[in-house]
Amino acid sequence: MALDTPDNSKPVNTSRRFFLMASAAAGGGLMLAGCMTPDTSDGAPAVAATPAKAPEPVVDINVFVAISPDNTIRIMAKNPEVGQGIKTMLPMLIAEELDADWTKVTVEQADADQTRYGSQIAGGSFATPNHWTPHRQVGATARYMLIQAAAAKWGVPAAELTTGPSVVKHAASNRTISYGDLAKDAAAIPAPAKEIIDALKLKDAKDYRIIGKSVKNWDTPRIARGEPIFGIDISVPGMKYAHFTKCPVFAGKVVSANIDEIQALPGVTDCFVVKQVGTDLMGLMDGVAIVGDDWWTVKEAARNKLKVQWDEGATASMSTDGFRTQATTLVKGKPQSYLAPQGGTPVTEAAWTDANKAIDGAAKKVEAFYEYPFLVHAPLEPQNTTAHVKADGTIEIWSPTQNPGSSFPMIQAAVGVPRDKVTLHMVRGGGGFGRRLSSDFIVEAVAISKQAGNIPVKLLWTREDDVQHDPYRPGGWHSFRAGVDAKGAMVGMTNHFVSFTGGNGRPAPSADMAPTEFPHGFAPNIVYGQSLIAFGMPTGPLRAPRSNAVCFAYQSFLDEVALAGGKDPLQFRIDLLNSPTAPQPQGGRGFNPKRMADVMRIVGERSGWANRASLPKGTGMGCAFYYSHQGYFAQVAKVKVEQNGNWRVLKVWNVGDVGSQIINPTNAVNQVQGSIVDGVSEMHQKITFKNGKTEQTNFFDMPLLRMNEAPQIDTHFNITDNSPTGLGEPALPPVLPAVANAMFAATGKRIRTLPVVNTELRWT
Repeated sequence: MALDTPDNSKPVNTSRRFFLMASAAAGGGLMLAGCMTPDTSDGAPAVAATPAKAPEPVVDINVFVAISPDNTIRIMAKNPEVGQGIKTMLPMLIAEELDADWTKVTVEQADADQTRYGSQIAGGSFATPNHWTPHRQVGATARYMLIQAAAAKWGVPAAELTTGPSVVKHAASNRTISYGDLAKDAAAIPAPAKEIIDALKLKDAKDYRIIGKSVKNWDTPRIARGEPIFGIDISVPGMKYAHFTKCPVFAGKVVSANIDEIQALPGVTDCFVVKQVGTDLMGLMDGVAIVGDDWWTVKEAARNKLKVQWDEGATASMSTDGFRTQATTLVKGKPQSYLAPQGGTPVTEAAWTDANKAIDGAAKKVEAFYEYPFLVHAPLEPQNTTAHVKADGTIEIWSPTQNPGSSFPMIQAAVGVPRDKVTLHMVRGGGGFGRRLSSDFIVEAVAISKQAGNIPVKLLWTREDDVQHDPYRPGGWHSFRAGVDAKGAMVGMTNHFVSFTGGNGRPAPSADMAPTEFPHGFAPNIVYGQSLIAFGMPTGPLRAPRSNAVCFAYQSFLDEVALAGGKDPLQFRIDLLNSPTAPQPQGGRGFNPKRMADVMRIVGERSGWANRASLPKGTGMGCAFYYSHQGYFAQVAKVKVEQNGNWRVLKVWNVGDVGSQIINPTNAVNQVQGSIVDGVSEMHQKITFKNGKTEQTNFFDMPLLRMNEAPQIDTHFNITDNSPTGLGEPALPPVLPAVANAMFAATGKRIRTLPVVNTELRWT
């Protein structure tokens, strides 16, 4: 089926929905096209339209819940949505205790307003543990108010009333009344006191109708239809497009630029220098803004015509090769400091010496040097924000942010507008992974709007901008030593960890390591030291921050220790976890070794670990576990390595313990699968620096895993009697060492450096 050439007398439909329909038609995707509503934006309706009845006013029961007379219930989703499913999951908690009819629920994304909604952030897998009880209480409170309204209307005691899906029932008189008919009366009831809210009985899990059931993510139909719901889709009246060129060396300053030449180009309406505000590398930096009628024009002007002379500063002397040289020199000496738990007894050089003596006296010693690179976040939707600094002193912003609160101080510093004059609409983000916790792209759009004459502008980064101006996951080095006795038990272990500092003597963001990193406390004579390298690039949290790097090194080295002691690597880990001297959890959120031992045992059973010796040559299985973001995850990976070194992950078995309830099973599985795919991708990726500049530019030299490379994934949750925790991050860390350990099992070649170099895996 060919597409007709558009009639120039009609506007061309460039919506994503039209593109998807056209692509489906051209490529044989009849199922996709057939399930879509015909696009009638050219003014020709498919059928005669029936005049819509004006909706009756919605009634706010509280800041989260509003009910319409037709029994539609609107629930506000308070946190940013970047693909993790939180826009669906949090309303599910409210709807369950409200006893809502989910088919009558609509979900609305809240604006950034911490006064109304409390903290609004997408990061750290905190949404579930932080909202599990409070959000259910929100729903229970609204239900309580509806029951009170029904009791007053009927003149019966509230204790005689129950609820069903969006109705209140009085069994004695066989009466029911809908929430819609009670909404006005319920809204007039004063909000109950905290003591009443705290005393409200929440549902027993056996009575759940919504929690624990697979619910389609709220935006999925709109995404399938190609509706404009992402930040990159935003369009407002009178909007201009902007491109912002920054120094390729972080914190470089503009010396001069051919501003007049750029301003004279067709389609360019403005060009000017924006000056740095503050010292935050992820804030407003020096750069040149180009504003115009369409994004392609301003992008091409920036790429092909703009000439900027930069003062690159001290960071221009830094490089990946230089960092590696410093690290390999540092590990030959003693650590600059020793890591001790917060509030614990300081670790001394004597403890380091004693641990190394125990290792030196062991029956067998193991030494290994592990290295992993900087990584970029690379969400598929590049950074963007639409902003309008208005002449009346207010600002309106549309942005796919993970952390709206971080932007307001930057905005005030940049343009002098206080928080209460700023409206920030949180728009769905096309991925985040921690990148959108920073607010550089927001403050840039605001500053450009102001400087361009208080006009609305849409700032959109290129992929190259995104790769080369990121708060990177920091690289690091681990120099391990360990000893085992004649029975294969660990008698000591040290790690000289080398990481980065921004110059204040402390590790840079996400460049630190927990002093209690496993197996600390589970065997004697374990001491960790640290040395830091000064550098000038920004770092920040990438999905499963710290854990995504440290886990690879530790869980790979534990495999080496197990094999040196003649032990099964999976059983070796379980034996360590079951150590009689293992530290016991302090409070409900401390590490619980029994929970981890259980998931490790189960993943061994599900994967057929005991039968791995029957695998063909070149195919191996490896295991790993990790505790992060309050989640307990163990994984076994099966990897096939060709003789030329090319490799593929065939399957990953995953077992996780995130407590007593999987709130939305469909989304939970999605999160685990996405984490595992991300982790395998990271084994192909690196970010390197030369003369202070990022060398990689796009996906061709910073590859993502392709669909045909994705492994089969077996996902199982071990349900335990613990409060539910999050799923956005904890399934990622173990897959890297599990795959690396499987490569060793397949080839006898140990992976100690990432990314994996295929030629180093060749075998005969």
